[in-house]
Amino acid sequence: MTKIDAIRRFLLPCCTPAVAATSSSSSSSSSSTTTKKRLSTSLRDDNDDPPRITHETRAADTEDGGGSTASDDGVTTASVAAPRPSKTMVTGTIFGRRRGHVWFCVQSDRLKTRPALLLELPIPTHLLVKEMRCGLVRVTLECEARPGSDLGSCPLRSVPVWTVFWNGKKLGFAVRRKPTEATRLMLKTMQSITVGAGVIPSGFGSGPDAGDGELMYMRANYECVVGGPDSESFHLINPDVCSGQELSIFLLRSR
Repeated sequence: MTKIDAIRRFLLPCCTPAVAATSSSSSSSSSSTTTKKRLSTSLRDDNDDPPRITHETRAADTEDGGGSTASDDGVTTASVAAPRPSKTMVTGTIFGRRRGHVWFCVQSDRLKTRPALLLELPIPTHLLVKEMRCGLVRVTLECEARPGSDLGSCPLRSVPVWTVFWNGKKLGFAVRRKPTEATRLMLKTMQSITVGAGVIPSGFGSGPDAGDGELMYMRANYECVVGGPDSESFHLINPDVCSGQELSIFLLRSR
């Protein structure tokens, strides 16, 4: 029994630290595991936080009107602003017998003999030639669309009769005409002419006024400005040789 007690006394101190070390190591590992778990949880929380913060920030910005105000203002401005007038270039021909009156022809394509607009104006040819030398001509054609009349719903170029004002003075009435064979023949003869003026000898065409003297013409490019369903104008694009010459024809419908 004495030997057993001696062995027990000798081995007991050696076994106790190992157990303590084991328990301490296990506790440290568990604490480290717990720490790691806590760290991973905190990192996961940190990763989840930025989207939430960003969403809240965007929501706050939206409530403050940071981005929507600009878009709302843009929509409001676009809805309030008036539409811009459309501009196109057409071929315009002013022609008439020397002892007659003036016609105005508009072609969207100069190679086509069917005009988009043909007006017979009450302007004497010699008066147009005289006023064109001064360099400023304004021809205004006006029509009044009374309530219940078809003039308010038809296209502007389809109005049959216009009141003509020549440089502010009332001159008479213009009439919309359909092209005749003589007009088509004249336009076909001028297909190769883009800009120019000249005289066609008398006897040209087969109309009743074919023998009323030479046919004078002036052909040029015009800027067509459509301001709306009740406004359209044609402005002569001056060639370099006639930079001081200005001619404008306005179509206006009042309601």
